[in-house]
Amino acid sequence: MNKYELSCAIRKARGCTMTEAKGLLNMFMEVFTEQLANENSINLQGFGVLKPWHQTSRRARNPNTGKAVTIQARTSVKFRPGKLLLDALNKRG
Repeated sequence: MNKYELSCAIRKARGCTMTEAKGLLNMFMEVFTEQLANENSINLQGFGVLKPWHQTSRRARNPNTGKAVTIQARTSVKFRPGKLLLDALNKRG
């Protein structure tokens, strides 16, 4: 599912216009991005937890050339699914 398809699903579920659905999705993404950028975790009870994760720089190898390269340190995001999401995915409950 891409952003457009998600906007369509929101529009259908909320019974709103496509412009409102896109605005809601954009606002949601902005708030999540801001909170994660400020190193705050996002806990959605039952769905899961999004947590910023600091990766250290490390050595790697370019698979095309075999040349050793250094991957710079960066911040990424880890997602830990919640029980309700896992149960829904595994058709339990």
